[in-house]
Amino acid sequence: MSNYNIIITTTFGVEAVAKHELRKLNYDIKNVENGKIEIQGTAEDLALCNLKLRTAERVYLKLKEFTATDFDELYDKVSEIAWGDIIPYRGQFPVRGKSTRSQLHSVPACQSIIKKAVVDSLQNKYGAGRLPEDGSNYPIFFSFIDDKITLSLDSSGDGLHKRGYRLDSGKAPLQETTAAAMVLLSRWDRDRILVDPFCGSGTILIEAALLAQKRAPGLQRSFAGENWFFLDPRAWGKARTKAEESSWEEAEPRLIAGYDIDERVISMARRNAERAGVDDLIHFQQQPFAEFSTSRKYGYIITNPPYGERLKNSELEELYSKMGAEFNSLSTWSYYILSADKDFEDKFGNKASKRRKLYNGGLECQFYQYFGPWPPTDSDNDE
Repeated sequence: MSNYNIIITTTFGVEAVAKHELRKLNYDIKNVENGKIEIQGTAEDLALCNLKLRTAERVYLKLKEFTATDFDELYDKVSEIAWGDIIPYRGQFPVRGKSTRSQLHSVPACQSIIKKAVVDSLQNKYGAGRLPEDGSNYPIFFSFIDDKITLSLDSSGDGLHKRGYRLDSGKAPLQETTAAAMVLLSRWDRDRILVDPFCGSGTILIEAALLAQKRAPGLQRSFAGENWFFLDPRAWGKARTKAEESSWEEAEPRLIAGYDIDERVISMARRNAERAGVDDLIHFQQQPFAEFSTSRKYGYIITNPPYGERLKNSELEELYSKMGAEFNSLSTWSYYILSADKDFEDKFGNKASKRRKLYNGGLECQFYQYFGPWPPTDSDNDE
């Protein structure tokens, strides 16, 4: 059984959450850098990471790492890889990548040289003058940092935030992976009430419901690596079976509820939850925030309210002030709020217990965390 170097990428700020996920899956972490985690594993592990990780962006199979300072050196070292053992005659192999602080700083030029080296290698292997590239996808990804290049195959294909359930979304959709990170960072438990008063297309609540039932987020989609001929052909099937068997669908959360002022958006959220298979676990309701209130205790609010991109500053100040007045009156609740507004705490009227930088669609945000008390235990009640 072959062992591979596997690279898991995340958005900046989420590395620690993904690392925790990997450790819960019993993987040893080999290396952690900004937005990148390395492990070793089999083809089945590669598949499981795609299927089960909630906060990862992509999963790569690492091919080679080397230094290159000119295009001739880049071509020669890429050519040393036995591409014919990796990519079949009809395989597609688009090349994409990035370059940071490197002499070879032109990404299009690097793409062109790497593509040429792979084409020449495959033409030599298959004795072909032209490669059709109409078969399975073998996306090549390169990352140049300080003249060191890492070459990998992208086993995910589409980014892992594309779960397959969200065909409908509002104007400023929150990525599924970011929503999952927010839920995991909050340490919400399915025995606690969870409310999102600005739920939009329902992403936070859907991710929470999937987590509550331990449903693997990638079960409803396909991946580029499923068709790679050089991997164990049983690996993806075994991984899918394991991911399905680990679900705990009989576990029902106490209450998950979402509200939004827009009935059209609430309809989207219901359709998304239905496609995700969790529509029976979430209560969605059209309701403006001005009508939000609750008499329940020890609940959680996790939300991504409108910020400067969507509202005028005066409207934003009024909204955050109302949020502060309502949330801060919930003395037993914990609330977690994602916002790109740098003055959020002042407008909200309360300093967060903890802040964490997160990115939503490339926009730098802060995840404001307000910790409430834990519910009393049975032993507390006995005293």
